[in-house]
Amino acid sequence: MLDNAPFEPMTQAQAAGFAPLIRRALDEDAAEKDVTTLATVGERARIHGDVRLRSEGVVAGLQIGLMAMRLTDERIDAEILDADGALVNAGAAVIRLAGPARGILSGERVTLNFIGRLSGIATLTRRFVDAVRGLPVRIADTRKTTPGLRALERYAVRAGGGFNHRFDLASAVLIKDNHLAAGLTAGQAVLLARSNTPAGTVIEVECEDLAAVSQAVDAGADAVLLDNMPLEQMSHAVRIAKGRAVIEASGGVSLENVRAVAATGVEIISTGALTHAAPWLDVALDFAEVRERAR
Repeated sequence: MLDNAPFEPMTQAQAAGFAPLIRRALDEDAAEKDVTTLATVGERARIHGDVRLRSEGVVAGLQIGLMAMRLTDERIDAEILDADGALVNAGAAVIRLAGPARGILSGERVTLNFIGRLSGIATLTRRFVDAVRGLPVRIADTRKTTPGLRALERYAVRAGGGFNHRFDLASAVLIKDNHLAAGLTAGQAVLLARSNTPAGTVIEVECEDLAAVSQAVDAGADAVLLDNMPLEQMSHAVRIAKGRAVIEASGGVSLENVRAVAATGVEIISTGALTHAAPWLDVALDFAEVRERAR
């Protein structure tokens, strides 16, 4: 149900797999037709500069940002100075660049957009993880991701110390209230799903009350998702399902209440806020030197 593999920073080879996505972003920004740069910066001009975090945060997406620069101009030299998943101080440089000024200027915005977005997700995730530190619970994301960016945004969640829930609709069965709208009980839905899916398929049921929790675990559900339950009711649900199914809580989770939710004994807390509500981290490109500035 969760991806439990240890986090490993993305390699250059792995970043290359996102080249089509990065090229679409560069095309969207018309990087090859940057009229301002073409009109004001000489073809022979070279730049030395650093990508820096303007505020403290957990960095993510450095290889993706670097790939954006190199797809803009393969002559750009770059050095990654920190690793995805690291907590970086405000003002610290995370990538050092040198090369044709036109290429660096034209690729700047796409590079910063990727790093700012992914670092923002990683930073917010780390705040949730820190809020429950010391308790036996894992913080997980949901499928509330930006269309087309799910793989990268979920990578950023892992960089922040979180875990990934099912990646897509084919990854596991998650029976929600709308699936029960035809009149099935939670237990009936589990039995039906078990009979219509391959052996080993994980089956989880979203439960809004204690009756549904009992029905789901009695029917052999692998996991129950306690949806928007009050804390007292959630604690009772944990006593019903403990040792019989994985217990997840979701709905209405915030930094202010996540530790109280964790204290009920749930094993997973999932929240879409990690991806859909993460503020971007402030990232900038500061130039240290410009040479051969003709024109």
